[in-house]
Amino acid sequence: MTQAHTSFERLFGGLGAETIRKRGRRTMAAYDASLLWTVLILLAIGLVMVYSSSIAMAEAGSFTGYHPWYFLARHALFTAIALMCAAVAFQLPMTTWQKLAPLLFVCCLLLLVLVLIPGIGKSVNGSRRWLSLYFTNVQPSELMKLAVVFYAASYAVRKAEFLPAHQPMGKTLARGFLPLFTAVVLVGTFLLLEPDFGAFVVIVAIGFGVLFIGGLDGRIIAGLLVLLPFALGGILVAAPYRLERLTTFLKPWEDPLGKGYQLTHSLMAFGRGEFFGVGLGDSVEKLLYLPEAHTDFLLAVIAEELGFVGVLLVILLFMWLLFRAWMIGRQAARLQQPFSALTAQGIGIWFGVQAFINMGVNMGVLPTKGLTLPLLSFGGSGIVVCCVAMAVLLRIDYENRRLLNGLNV
Repeated sequence: MTQAHTSFERLFGGLGAETIRKRGRRTMAAYDASLLWTVLILLAIGLVMVYSSSIAMAEAGSFTGYHPWYFLARHALFTAIALMCAAVAFQLPMTTWQKLAPLLFVCCLLLLVLVLIPGIGKSVNGSRRWLSLYFTNVQPSELMKLAVVFYAASYAVRKAEFLPAHQPMGKTLARGFLPLFTAVVLVGTFLLLEPDFGAFVVIVAIGFGVLFIGGLDGRIIAGLLVLLPFALGGILVAAPYRLERLTTFLKPWEDPLGKGYQLTHSLMAFGRGEFFGVGLGDSVEKLLYLPEAHTDFLLAVIAEELGFVGVLLVILLFMWLLFRAWMIGRQAARLQQPFSALTAQGIGIWFGVQAFINMGVNMGVLPTKGLTLPLLSFGGSGIVVCCVAMAVLLRIDYENRRLLNGLNV
Protein backbone atom coordinates (compact mmCIF):
# COMPACT_ATOMS: atom_id res chain seq x y z
CA MET A 1 0.00 0.00 0.00
CA THR A 2 2.90 2.34 0.68
CA GLN A 3 4.14 1.91 -2.88
CA ALA A 4 0.65 2.70 -4.15
CA HIS A 5 0.56 5.87 -2.09
CA THR A 6 3.98 6.90 -3.40
CA SER A 7 2.86 6.24 -6.97
CA PHE A 8 -0.26 8.37 -6.55
CA GLU A 9 1.68 11.19 -4.91
CA ARG A 10 4.17 11.16 -7.79
CA LEU A 11 1.35 11.07 -10.35
CA PHE A 12 -0.79 13.82 -8.89
CA GLY A 13 1.89 15.82 -7.06
CA GLY A 14 1.04 18.79 -4.90
CA LEU A 15 0.75 19.28 -1.18
CA GLY A 16 1.03 16.55 1.42
CA ALA A 17 -2.10 15.20 3.07
CA GLU A 18 -1.39 16.79 6.46
CA THR A 19 -0.83 20.23 4.89
CA ILE A 20 -4.10 19.93 2.98
CA ARG A 21 -5.94 18.99 6.18
CA LYS A 22 -4.62 22.03 8.01
CA ARG A 23 -5.58 24.37 5.18
CA GLY A 24 -8.95 22.75 4.56
CA ARG A 25 -10.39 22.92 8.07
CA ARG A 26 -11.14 26.63 7.87
CA THR A 27 -13.61 26.72 4.96
CA MET A 28 -14.41 23.11 4.04
CA ALA A 29 -18.14 22.52 3.37
CA ALA A 30 -19.85 19.17 3.97
CA TYR A 31 -20.37 18.31 0.29
CA ASP A 32 -19.73 19.54 -3.25
CA ALA A 33 -22.82 21.64 -3.98
CA SER A 34 -21.69 22.49 -7.51
CA LEU A 35 -21.43 18.81 -8.48
CA LEU A 36 -24.80 18.00 -6.94
CA TRP A 37 -26.51 20.87 -8.76
CA THR A 38 -24.83 19.90 -12.02
CA VAL A 39 -26.27 16.39 -11.75
CA LEU A 40 -29.73 17.69 -10.81
CA ILE A 41 -29.76 20.19 -13.69
CA LEU A 42 -28.77 17.46 -16.17
CA LEU A 43 -31.53 15.22 -14.80
CA ALA A 44 -34.05 18.07 -15.10
CA ILE A 45 -33.01 18.83 -18.69
CA GLY A 46 -33.28 15.14 -19.47
CA LEU A 47 -36.77 14.91 -18.00
CA VAL A 48 -38.02 17.88 -20.05
CA MET A 49 -36.35 16.83 -23.29
CA VAL A 50 -37.36 13.16 -23.03
CA TYR A 51 -40.96 14.34 -22.76
CA SER A 52 -40.61 16.76 -25.63
CA SER A 53 -38.86 14.26 -27.92
CA SER A 54 -41.16 11.33 -27.20
CA ILE A 55 -44.64 12.88 -27.48
CA ALA A 56 -45.18 11.94 -31.12
CA MET A 57 -43.90 8.40 -30.63
CA ALA A 58 -46.09 7.92 -27.55
CA GLU A 59 -49.19 9.20 -29.34
CA ALA A 60 -48.55 6.93 -32.33
CA GLY A 61 -47.73 3.71 -30.44
CA SER A 62 -50.45 1.28 -29.41
CA PHE A 63 -48.14 -0.18 -26.72
CA THR A 64 -48.12 3.23 -25.03
CA GLY A 65 -51.90 3.44 -24.94
CA TYR A 66 -51.61 6.51 -27.21
CA HIS A 67 -50.86 8.65 -24.17
CA PRO A 68 -48.42 11.53 -24.92
CA TRP A 69 -47.05 11.40 -21.40
CA TYR A 70 -46.18 7.66 -21.48
CA PHE A 71 -42.40 8.08 -21.72
CA LEU A 72 -42.44 11.07 -19.38
CA ALA A 73 -44.16 9.02 -16.69
CA ARG A 74 -41.74 6.13 -17.07
CA HIS A 75 -38.68 8.39 -17.16
CA ALA A 76 -39.90 10.27 -14.08
CA LEU A 77 -40.40 6.93 -12.31
CA PHE A 78 -36.92 5.75 -13.32
CA THR A 79 -35.43 9.05 -12.15
CA ALA A 80 -37.19 8.77 -8.78
CA ILE A 81 -35.93 5.19 -8.35
CA ALA A 82 -32.46 6.32 -9.42
CA LEU A 83 -32.38 9.08 -6.81
CA MET A 84 -33.48 6.65 -4.10
CA CYS A 85 -30.78 4.17 -5.13
CA ALA A 86 -28.27 7.03 -5.17
CA ALA A 87 -29.28 8.03 -1.63
CA VAL A 88 -28.63 4.46 -0.46
CA ALA A 89 -25.34 4.23 -2.36
CA PHE A 90 -24.13 7.47 -0.78
CA GLN A 91 -24.45 5.90 2.68
CA LEU A 92 -21.94 3.16 1.88
CA PRO A 93 -18.31 4.04 2.72
CA MET A 94 -15.72 3.52 0.02
CA THR A 95 -14.13 0.69 2.02
CA THR A 96 -17.37 -1.25 1.55
CA TRP A 97 -17.39 -0.63 -2.22
CA GLN A 98 -13.76 -1.80 -2.33
CA LYS A 99 -14.64 -5.07 -0.58
CA LEU A 100 -17.67 -5.63 -2.82
CA ALA A 101 -15.86 -4.83 -6.10
CA PRO A 102 -14.89 -8.41 -7.12
CA LEU A 103 -18.34 -9.76 -6.20
CA LEU A 104 -20.14 -7.02 -8.15
CA PHE A 105 -17.95 -7.74 -11.17
CA VAL A 106 -18.68 -11.48 -11.09
CA CYS A 107 -22.43 -10.89 -10.64
CA CYS A 108 -22.55 -8.50 -13.61
CA LEU A 109 -20.52 -10.99 -15.68
CA LEU A 110 -23.12 -13.67 -14.93
CA LEU A 111 -25.89 -11.29 -16.02
CA LEU A 112 -24.06 -10.76 -19.33
CA VAL A 113 -24.06 -14.53 -19.79
CA LEU A 114 -27.79 -14.78 -18.99
CA VAL A 115 -28.57 -12.16 -21.63
CA LEU A 116 -27.16 -14.46 -24.33
CA ILE A 117 -29.30 -17.46 -23.32
CA PRO A 118 -32.38 -17.81 -25.59
CA GLY A 119 -35.59 -17.49 -23.63
CA ILE A 120 -33.93 -15.44 -20.90
CA GLY A 121 -32.33 -12.55 -22.75
CA LYS A 122 -34.70 -10.22 -24.57
CA SER A 123 -33.93 -9.25 -28.16
CA VAL A 124 -34.85 -5.81 -29.55
CA ASN A 125 -33.96 -4.64 -33.08
CA GLY A 126 -31.62 -7.59 -33.55
CA SER A 127 -29.65 -7.02 -30.35
CA ARG A 128 -29.94 -9.22 -27.27
CA ARG A 129 -29.05 -6.80 -24.46
CA TRP A 130 -31.87 -6.94 -21.93
CA LEU A 131 -33.25 -9.11 -19.14
CA SER A 132 -37.00 -8.80 -18.68
CA LEU A 133 -38.38 -8.16 -15.20
CA TYR A 134 -41.95 -8.00 -16.59
CA PHE A 135 -42.54 -4.40 -15.49
CA THR A 136 -39.26 -3.20 -17.01
CA ASN A 137 -36.07 -4.39 -18.73
CA VAL A 138 -32.60 -4.44 -17.17
CA GLN A 139 -29.53 -3.87 -19.33
CA PRO A 140 -26.56 -5.67 -17.71
CA SER A 141 -24.01 -3.79 -19.81
CA GLU A 142 -25.00 -0.58 -17.97
CA LEU A 143 -24.43 -2.27 -14.61
CA MET A 144 -21.10 -3.61 -15.85
CA LYS A 145 -19.78 -0.09 -16.49
CA LEU A 146 -19.95 0.74 -12.79
CA ALA A 147 -18.73 -2.73 -11.80
CA VAL A 148 -15.66 -2.33 -14.03
CA VAL A 149 -14.88 1.04 -12.41
CA PHE A 150 -14.86 -0.56 -8.95
CA TYR A 151 -13.06 -3.72 -10.06
CA ALA A 152 -10.34 -1.93 -12.02
CA ALA A 153 -9.75 0.50 -9.12
CA SER A 154 -9.52 -2.28 -6.54
CA TYR A 155 -7.31 -4.34 -8.86
CA ALA A 156 -4.90 -1.44 -9.42
CA VAL A 157 -4.60 -0.94 -5.66
CA ARG A 158 -4.04 -4.65 -4.99
CA LYS A 159 -1.50 -5.00 -7.80
CA ALA A 160 0.23 -1.64 -7.29
CA GLU A 161 3.65 -3.18 -6.74
CA PHE A 162 3.54 -4.96 -10.13
CA LEU A 163 2.46 -1.99 -12.27
CA PRO A 164 5.33 0.57 -12.28
CA ALA A 165 8.00 0.73 -14.99
CA HIS A 166 10.85 -0.10 -12.60
CA GLN A 167 9.54 -3.67 -12.32
CA PRO A 168 10.83 -6.30 -14.81
CA MET A 169 8.59 -6.27 -17.91
CA GLY A 170 7.77 -9.96 -17.56
CA LYS A 171 6.51 -9.54 -14.00
CA THR A 172 4.52 -6.42 -14.93
CA LEU A 173 2.83 -8.28 -17.79
CA ALA A 174 2.15 -11.52 -15.93
CA ARG A 175 1.20 -10.18 -12.49
CA GLY A 176 0.03 -6.65 -13.21
CA PHE A 177 -1.48 -6.42 -16.69
CA LEU A 178 -2.65 -9.78 -18.02
CA PRO A 179 -5.21 -10.65 -15.28
CA LEU A 180 -7.21 -7.45 -15.83
CA PHE A 181 -6.66 -7.70 -19.59
CA THR A 182 -8.19 -11.19 -19.51
CA ALA A 183 -11.18 -9.96 -17.51
CA VAL A 184 -11.81 -7.06 -19.89
CA VAL A 185 -11.49 -9.32 -22.95
CA LEU A 186 -14.01 -11.73 -21.40
CA VAL A 187 -16.49 -8.92 -20.79
CA GLY A 188 -15.85 -7.56 -24.27
CA THR A 189 -16.51 -10.94 -25.86
CA PHE A 190 -19.94 -11.18 -24.22
CA LEU A 191 -20.74 -7.60 -25.24
CA LEU A 192 -19.78 -8.21 -28.87
CA LEU A 193 -21.98 -11.31 -28.92
CA GLU A 194 -25.04 -9.23 -27.93
CA PRO A 195 -23.85 -7.16 -29.92
CA ASP A 196 -23.12 -3.92 -28.04
CA PHE A 197 -20.00 -2.37 -29.53
CA GLY A 198 -20.60 1.00 -27.86
CA ALA A 199 -20.60 -0.46 -24.34
CA PHE A 200 -17.52 -2.51 -25.30
CA VAL A 201 -15.59 0.66 -26.20
CA VAL A 202 -16.62 2.41 -22.98
CA ILE A 203 -15.71 -0.54 -20.75
CA VAL A 204 -12.32 -1.03 -22.43
CA ALA A 205 -11.62 2.69 -21.94
CA ILE A 206 -12.57 2.45 -18.25
CA GLY A 207 -10.51 -0.66 -17.54
CA PHE A 208 -7.28 0.39 -19.20
CA GLY A 209 -7.73 4.06 -18.31
CA VAL A 210 -7.92 3.25 -14.59
CA LEU A 211 -4.95 0.88 -14.89
CA PHE A 212 -2.89 3.59 -16.60
CA ILE A 213 -3.76 6.19 -13.95
CA GLY A 214 -2.93 3.57 -11.32
CA GLY A 215 0.66 3.54 -12.55
CA LEU A 216 0.84 0.87 -15.29
CA ASP A 217 4.09 0.89 -17.24
CA GLY A 218 3.63 3.33 -20.12
CA ARG A 219 5.37 0.95 -22.52
CA ILE A 220 2.47 -1.48 -22.21
CA ILE A 221 -0.04 1.27 -22.93
CA ALA A 222 2.02 2.30 -25.97
CA GLY A 223 1.98 -1.30 -27.17
CA LEU A 224 -1.80 -1.44 -26.77
CA LEU A 225 -2.18 1.74 -28.82
CA VAL A 226 -0.08 0.21 -31.59
CA LEU A 227 -2.21 -2.95 -31.59
CA LEU A 228 -5.51 -1.08 -31.31
CA PRO A 229 -6.01 -0.44 -35.08
CA PHE A 230 -5.44 -4.15 -35.82
CA ALA A 231 -7.92 -5.19 -33.10
CA LEU A 232 -10.56 -2.76 -34.39
CA GLY A 233 -9.91 -3.96 -37.94
CA GLY A 234 -10.52 -7.55 -36.85
CA ILE A 235 -13.75 -6.59 -35.13
CA LEU A 236 -14.95 -4.74 -38.24
CA VAL A 237 -14.10 -7.65 -40.54
CA ALA A 238 -15.86 -10.11 -38.22
CA ALA A 239 -19.11 -8.12 -38.50
CA PRO A 240 -19.46 -6.43 -41.93
CA TYR A 241 -22.36 -4.25 -40.78
CA ARG A 242 -19.93 -2.37 -38.52
CA LEU A 243 -17.77 -1.58 -41.54
CA GLU A 244 -20.88 -0.34 -43.37
CA ARG A 245 -21.63 2.00 -40.45
CA LEU A 246 -18.07 3.28 -40.56
CA THR A 247 -18.32 4.13 -44.26
CA THR A 248 -21.91 5.40 -44.05
CA PHE A 249 -21.22 8.11 -41.48
CA LEU A 250 -18.55 9.56 -43.78
CA LYS A 251 -21.04 9.90 -46.67
CA PRO A 252 -24.56 9.83 -45.18
CA TRP A 253 -26.13 11.89 -47.98
CA GLU A 254 -25.34 9.23 -50.56
CA ASP A 255 -28.13 7.08 -49.08
CA PRO A 256 -30.34 9.47 -47.05
CA LEU A 257 -33.37 7.17 -47.13
CA GLY A 258 -31.42 4.03 -46.26
CA LYS A 259 -28.23 3.55 -44.27
CA GLY A 260 -27.73 7.28 -43.77
CA TYR A 261 -31.29 7.93 -42.59
CA GLN A 262 -30.61 8.43 -38.87
CA LEU A 263 -27.56 10.61 -39.34
CA THR A 264 -29.05 12.83 -42.06
CA HIS A 265 -32.10 13.57 -39.91
CA SER A 266 -29.87 14.24 -36.91
CA LEU A 267 -27.84 16.70 -38.99
CA MET A 268 -31.04 18.35 -40.22
CA ALA A 269 -32.13 18.80 -36.61
CA PHE A 270 -28.83 20.53 -35.79
CA GLY A 271 -29.18 22.71 -38.89
CA ARG A 272 -32.74 23.77 -38.08
CA GLY A 273 -31.83 24.72 -34.52
CA GLU A 274 -29.26 27.35 -35.52
CA PHE A 275 -28.25 29.53 -32.55
CA PHE A 276 -31.31 29.73 -30.28
CA GLY A 277 -33.41 26.84 -31.60
CA VAL A 278 -36.95 26.67 -32.97
CA GLY A 279 -38.44 26.63 -29.48
CA LEU A 280 -39.15 24.00 -26.83
CA GLY A 281 -41.63 21.47 -28.17
CA ASP A 282 -41.46 22.70 -31.78
CA SER A 283 -39.08 20.10 -33.21
CA VAL A 284 -40.09 18.60 -36.54
CA GLU A 285 -37.54 15.76 -36.54
CA LYS A 286 -39.08 14.20 -33.43
CA LEU A 287 -42.35 13.71 -35.36
CA LEU A 288 -41.36 10.13 -36.23
CA TYR A 289 -38.61 11.26 -38.62
CA LEU A 290 -35.64 10.82 -36.29
CA PRO A 291 -35.45 7.27 -34.85
CA GLU A 292 -34.55 6.90 -31.17
CA ALA A 293 -35.12 10.61 -30.60
CA HIS A 294 -35.63 10.12 -26.85
CA THR A 295 -32.62 7.84 -26.35
CA ASP A 296 -29.55 7.80 -28.62
CA PHE A 297 -30.40 11.01 -30.51
CA LEU A 298 -31.75 13.16 -27.69
CA LEU A 299 -29.00 15.73 -28.26
CA ALA A 300 -30.26 16.29 -31.82
CA VAL A 301 -33.68 17.26 -30.48
CA ILE A 302 -32.01 19.55 -27.94
CA ALA A 303 -30.08 21.14 -30.81
CA GLU A 304 -33.23 21.65 -32.87
CA GLU A 305 -35.40 23.04 -30.08
CA LEU A 306 -32.80 24.91 -27.98
CA GLY A 307 -30.16 25.53 -30.62
CA PHE A 308 -26.43 26.01 -30.17
CA VAL A 309 -27.08 27.61 -26.77
CA GLY A 310 -28.83 24.48 -25.48
CA VAL A 311 -26.13 22.13 -26.77
CA LEU A 312 -23.40 24.37 -25.35
CA LEU A 313 -25.12 24.33 -21.94
CA VAL A 314 -25.17 20.52 -21.94
CA ILE A 315 -21.50 20.35 -22.98
CA LEU A 316 -20.47 22.83 -20.28
CA LEU A 317 -22.36 20.88 -17.62
CA PHE A 318 -20.57 17.69 -18.62
CA MET A 319 -17.23 19.50 -18.68
CA TRP A 320 -17.79 20.70 -15.12
CA LEU A 321 -18.83 17.20 -14.03
CA LEU A 322 -15.65 15.73 -15.51
CA PHE A 323 -13.51 18.48 -14.01
CA ARG A 324 -14.95 17.78 -10.56
CA ALA A 325 -14.41 14.02 -10.99
CA TRP A 326 -10.75 14.68 -11.81
CA MET A 327 -10.26 17.09 -8.90
CA ILE A 328 -12.03 14.82 -6.41
CA GLY A 329 -9.81 11.94 -7.52
CA ARG A 330 -6.74 14.15 -7.31
CA GLN A 331 -7.63 15.19 -3.77
CA ALA A 332 -8.29 11.59 -2.70
CA ALA A 333 -4.84 10.62 -4.03
CA ARG A 334 -3.22 13.40 -2.02
CA LEU A 335 -5.07 12.13 1.06
CA GLN A 336 -3.64 8.66 0.42
CA GLN A 337 -6.97 7.10 -0.57
CA PRO A 338 -5.92 5.26 -3.77
CA PHE A 339 -9.12 3.25 -4.29
CA SER A 340 -11.27 6.37 -3.97
CA ALA A 341 -8.94 8.29 -6.28
CA LEU A 342 -9.08 5.67 -9.01
CA THR A 343 -12.83 5.21 -8.65
CA ALA A 344 -13.43 8.95 -9.11
CA GLN A 345 -11.12 8.98 -12.14
CA GLY A 346 -12.81 5.88 -13.54
CA ILE A 347 -16.25 7.47 -13.27
CA GLY A 348 -14.86 10.53 -15.05
CA ILE A 349 -13.47 8.35 -17.86
CA TRP A 350 -16.79 6.55 -18.19
CA PHE A 351 -18.95 9.67 -18.39
CA GLY A 352 -16.44 11.50 -20.56
CA VAL A 353 -16.03 8.72 -23.15
CA GLN A 354 -19.74 7.89 -23.31
CA ALA A 355 -20.85 11.52 -23.58
CA PHE A 356 -18.17 12.21 -26.21
CA ILE A 357 -19.25 9.23 -28.33
CA ASN A 358 -22.96 10.08 -28.06
CA MET A 359 -22.37 13.72 -28.97
CA GLY A 360 -20.03 12.71 -31.79
CA VAL A 361 -22.64 10.34 -33.23
CA ASN A 362 -25.34 13.01 -33.05
CA MET A 363 -23.09 15.53 -34.80
CA GLY A 364 -21.95 13.10 -37.47
CA VAL A 365 -18.28 12.94 -36.52
CA LEU A 366 -18.42 9.32 -35.22
CA PRO A 367 -20.15 6.17 -36.54
CA THR A 368 -23.55 5.34 -35.09
CA LYS A 369 -23.37 3.53 -31.73
CA GLY A 370 -26.09 2.41 -29.35
CA LEU A 371 -24.95 4.68 -26.54
CA THR A 372 -27.20 7.04 -24.61
CA LEU A 373 -26.29 10.43 -23.18
CA PRO A 374 -25.59 9.90 -19.44
CA LEU A 375 -28.16 11.38 -17.03
CA LEU A 376 -30.30 12.72 -19.90
CA SER A 377 -31.48 9.96 -22.25
CA PHE A 378 -34.48 7.74 -21.59
CA GLY A 379 -33.65 4.34 -20.08
CA GLY A 380 -34.18 2.73 -16.70
CA SER A 381 -30.88 0.88 -16.21
CA GLY A 382 -28.81 3.75 -17.56
CA ILE A 383 -30.36 6.46 -15.43
CA VAL A 384 -30.20 4.35 -12.25
CA VAL A 385 -26.55 3.34 -12.71
CA CYS A 386 -25.48 6.87 -13.65
CA CYS A 387 -27.13 8.32 -10.54
CA VAL A 388 -25.49 5.67 -8.35
CA ALA A 389 -22.13 6.54 -9.92
CA MET A 390 -22.69 10.21 -9.13
CA ALA A 391 -23.62 9.29 -5.55
CA VAL A 392 -20.34 7.36 -5.25
CA LEU A 393 -18.46 10.39 -6.59
CA LEU A 394 -20.20 12.61 -4.02
CA ARG A 395 -19.35 10.06 -1.33
CA ILE A 396 -15.66 10.21 -2.25
CA ASP A 397 -15.78 14.00 -2.02
CA TYR A 398 -17.63 13.76 1.30
CA GLU A 399 -14.98 11.44 2.73
CA ASN A 400 -12.22 13.71 1.41
CA ARG A 401 -13.78 16.66 3.21
CA ARG A 402 -14.14 14.76 6.47
CA LEU A 403 -10.48 13.74 6.29
CA LEU A 404 -9.52 17.35 5.66
CA ASN A 405 -11.52 18.39 8.70
CA GLY A 406 -9.86 15.72 10.84
CA LEU A 407 -13.02 13.61 11.16
CA ASN A 408 -13.58 9.88 10.69
CA VAL A 409 -15.20 8.72 7.46
